[in-house]
Amino acid sequence: MIRAEPLTAEAFAPFGQVIEADPARAVEINAGFTTRFHALARVESDAGVILSIFRGRVRPLEIAMLERHPLGSQAFMPLGGRDWLVVVAGHPAPEALRAFRAGGGQGVNYAAGVWHHPLLVLDGPQDFLVVDREGPGENLEEVFFGAVAVWV
Repeated sequence: MIRAEPLTAEAFAPFGQVIEADPARAVEINAGFTTRFHALARVESDAGVILSIFRGRVRPLEIAMLERHPLGSQAFMPLGGRDWLVVVAGHPAPEALRAFRAGGGQGVNYAAGVWHHPLLVLDGPQDFLVVDREGPGENLEEVFFGAVAVWV
């Protein structure tokens, strides 16, 4: 069993970037009617970049596989404002798993090649804005192993 830890930029740094409205990156624009939180993550891609909406549904919190995208980063930003779960690993094995409980205002940008579990929502369906690579080449690798429970 792995225990979910709070999602912080420092703890998640080996796997990518945390995306959240960081006051240190705030810039007032549009005559002061909009605050832009500038350059929260860097997109990595050797091809085109697309925006999609993924609708995650609750699934058992048992981790039995990981995937990675070697040709580009992949960012997830929740649109429903509810907590969700991020599971990553330095290499694709149960003993390498780390789980992070992300707040409803926190997203992540998985660096290219980082092993992670597909989308895990905690409380009913939730939509996510996803920034992803689109183009030629094999950009999905999957590894399966015995299930590991996550304690949130």
